[in-house]
Amino acid sequence: MKSAVLVFPGSNCDRDLAVALERIGGAKPHMVWHRETALPDGIDLVAIPGGFSYGDYLRSGAMAARSPIMQAVVEAAGKGTPVLGICNGFQVLTETGLLPGALMRNAGLNFVCRSVPLRVENNQTIFTRGYEAGEAITIPVAHHDGNYQADAETLARLEGEGRVALRYTAPVNGSANDIAGIVNDAGNVLGLMPHPERAAETAHGNEDGRRLFESLLGALETA
Repeated sequence: MKSAVLVFPGSNCDRDLAVALERIGGAKPHMVWHRETALPDGIDLVAIPGGFSYGDYLRSGAMAARSPIMQAVVEAAGKGTPVLGICNGFQVLTETGLLPGALMRNAGLNFVCRSVPLRVENNQTIFTRGYEAGEAITIPVAHHDGNYQADAETLARLEGEGRVALRYTAPVNGSANDIAGIVNDAGNVLGLMPHPERAAETAHGNEDGRRLFESLLGALETA
């Protein structure tokens, strides 16, 4: 799997994500600085890591969404290239318009950093095909602005079209409908607040996140 991990000022999960992609995908990812204007040729996956891009000034992900590299990401997504946005990466995806809605301050205004219970709502995406529908999994979160919100019409569309990929099964941050991750209408862009790269090997104490990367690898191999 030929992947690219974007790096912004303030990214702090880029190396963790790169390690997970290399160990599971078998190839070292390209680390792409945000000022680049093009992605490497033949990229199979663009991954946008967690962190605090630009110190979360203005709104989380707002400045990163306007970095030069993001135009190339938008174009790649439009052509069907898988794009994965984790935590701050999810925030960036909503700011670019690749995913609907917005990530607001957590209910209670507290930073949440712990493993949380999730349910796999849709296992028919390229990101979740390695799970069972309705499967209970546990993946860590670490965010202050993870409260997913959208207008009623958008929420109804996400639910009706099966675009909610993951859902919290216990209170975490106040997200509408307990949404933890969503896909775009084409199914090739996933944004999620939990960190699968932090639950990808035995040393983490939990490998529930590993199957997300394995799902992608399998989808790409059979494409």
